[in-house]
Amino acid sequence: MQSPVGAGSLGAIKVLDLGTLGPGARASRILADYGASVLRIDPPRDHSGVVLPYYAYGAMRNIDRCRVDLKHDEGRVVVLDLAARVDVIVEGFRPGVADRLGIGYDAISAVNPSIVYCAATGYGQTGPYANWVGHDLNYLAIAGFLSSSGRDAQGVPVLPGATVADAAGGGLHAAMAVMAALLGRATTGAGAYLDVSATDGVLGLMAMNVDEYLATGAVPGPGHGVLTGRYACYGVYECADGRYLALGAVESKFFANVCRELGIFEWAAKQYDDDAQPELVRVLRATFARRTRDEWVSLLTAFDSCVAPVLSIDEVVTNPQIVARGAITEAVEPSRGAFGQLGPVWAGSRRPEQPVVLADEGTSVARQVLRDLGYAQDRIDDLVAHRVVE
Repeated sequence: MQSPVGAGSLGAIKVLDLGTLGPGARASRILADYGASVLRIDPPRDHSGVVLPYYAYGAMRNIDRCRVDLKHDEGRVVVLDLAARVDVIVEGFRPGVADRLGIGYDAISAVNPSIVYCAATGYGQTGPYANWVGHDLNYLAIAGFLSSSGRDAQGVPVLPGATVADAAGGGLHAAMAVMAALLGRATTGAGAYLDVSATDGVLGLMAMNVDEYLATGAVPGPGHGVLTGRYACYGVYECADGRYLALGAVESKFFANVCRELGIFEWAAKQYDDDAQPELVRVLRATFARRTRDEWVSLLTAFDSCVAPVLSIDEVVTNPQIVARGAITEAVEPSRGAFGQLGPVWAGSRRPEQPVVLADEGTSVARQVLRDLGYAQDRIDDLVAHRVVE
C-alpha cells in the first residue's frame, strides 16, 4: 500500500471510493491530499469502461486500488464488509444503480450507521434531469455558466479551459460536504447521506448572476457588467509578440495607474463611460500592441495595476509564483520513472518534500485488504480465482 504524505488533517479518516470518475474522483483526490486513507474499487479488467491516463487524478498518489466485481454477490459482500470499517463512501453511479447493486445508502448504513455516504452525480438524485447522462459541459450549460461566458466569432458560447463543473461544482463541493458531515458526526455521532449535484455546485458559482436577475430582472451575459466585458478596463489584450495580457483594473485608482504608464492618462476619466468604450478598447489594443507581453508585465507590475500575463500550461509550471508556492511536485512510478505533477494545492494539505513514490500501474492491494478484513486464505484464493476480486 502507498504511504500518505504526513498525517494530514484527515489522517484518521478512511474513505472507500466505488470507482468514481469526474466529481467523485476529484473529491477523493482532495480527501487523500488532506491525509485520508482512500481505497478505490475499480471494475474487473474485462469490463468495458473509461481507461484513465496514468497521470489522471494526481496519478492516484496516496490512493490504494483493487478490483471488485460489484455485480457478483460475493463482490457485494466484500464491499459491505469494507463499508462497515470506513468513515466515508464516495460513489458516482446514476440514481438507483447503487441500490440495485445492493451497496446503496440503506444497505451500507445498515452495517455502518455512522457512515458519511456521498453520492456525486451531474444533476443530483432528484428532479426531471436526474437520470440524464452528461459531462462537464452539460452541467455548465444547465447552470447558466456557458451563456454567461464569452462568445467566439460566430457568437457561440466558448468551451471553458478547465472542467469547472467536475472540479469545482462537483469535486470541491463533494469534499466540502464530506468534511462538514464528518465535523457534524464528531458532535452528534450521526452519519449523513450527501446528494451532491455538480450542477448545483456550478449554480453556486453563478450566484452573482442568478441573484442579479432575481433581484432586478436583468439577464447577465457577455458584455453585461464590469466582469463580463462591458468595460475596457477588464479584458484581455494582445501584445506585440502575439501573447496576451489580462487587465483587471476595476478600481479607478488602478486604472489611472495603468493609463498614466501607458501614456493615455486622459482616458482614465472615461473608465465607466459607456459611450467611450469602443474607442477606449481601440486605444488600449493599439497601445498594448507596441510591446511584448513580458515587457508590459515588467513595466506595469512595478506598481498597483491589476495586470497579469496570460500563461500557457508549459509556462504555468515554471512560473516563479507557482514554483514558490510549491505547487509542482515529482512522482516516481516503477515502470515509468519520474515525472512532474501538480501536488496538493489546498490550504492545510501536506505538500511532499520528496518525490511521491507511486505503486506500479495496475497494482492491486486486494489480497492485503481481504486479509485485513479477516478472510481466510482459502476464501481469498477462491475470490481471486473466480475474479470476484483482482
